[in-house]
Amino acid sequence: MSASTDTSHRTEARELRILTYNVHSCIGTDRLLDPGRIAEVIAQSGADIIALQELDVGRKRTRGIDQAQMIATLLKMEAHFHPALHVQEEKYGDAILTALPTRLMKAGPLPSVGETRGAIWTQVDAGGRKLNVLNTHLGLRNIDRIKQVRTLLSDEWIGNPDFHAAPSVVCGDLNARPSSPAYRMLGGQFRDAQLSAAERPRSTFPSRFPLLRIDHVFLSQDLKVSAANVISTPLAKRASDHLPLLITLKF
Repeated sequence: MSASTDTSHRTEARELRILTYNVHSCIGTDRLLDPGRIAEVIAQSGADIIALQELDVGRKRTRGIDQAQMIATLLKMEAHFHPALHVQEEKYGDAILTALPTRLMKAGPLPSVGETRGAIWTQVDAGGRKLNVLNTHLGLRNIDRIKQVRTLLSDEWIGNPDFHAAPSVVCGDLNARPSSPAYRMLGGQFRDAQLSAAERPRSTFPSRFPLLRIDHVFLSQDLKVSAANVISTPLAKRASDHLPLLITLKF
């Protein structure tokens, strides 16, 4: 299988597609393990930069596959992976994939109770212009999400001068509805990409019958949205328990 995508024409035209996708360890709603199916959903989207959550690397439960590297290879991209969970050889966490020139700026843990959480920040060169991309997966409890967002807004992450020096995207599975404190905290500094588009905001979870809008892409004020789409093809509804959110930027 080759699921590669040509991104050169869009970056030259200053159009950039950002996709956030919780892949549920590549185990679909049909309970089948299939990283190739995840890669195919992404390839069909034509995304240039992909933020993935819930990836397994070297875990027995998913046959020891390095899911981040496998998906990146199928897409002919490079992957930056951060393990929120690392026990012996088994890892579980988040990644940013792209074929564009990329620099890893920071990857690290967030304050967590129970399942550990983390974030990863890269700087992407898109047609000669820098773009910060921060990908995270926040906790299930409201109090944990508030602490995690406070950490992300600190000088270690979003408050860092390098972050302010370029247009920025903050995205991921935030486990936060628009009415939640964590969402409002991020919304105080960034724009919700779905609300900036002509399309009506749509939910992403659960994939078969989406009811909750908990996967988000937030943008700095200098980025313009030309389209926002939740990918709800039959393949996407089977591949994971979340649907991917695709944002097209005029960059």
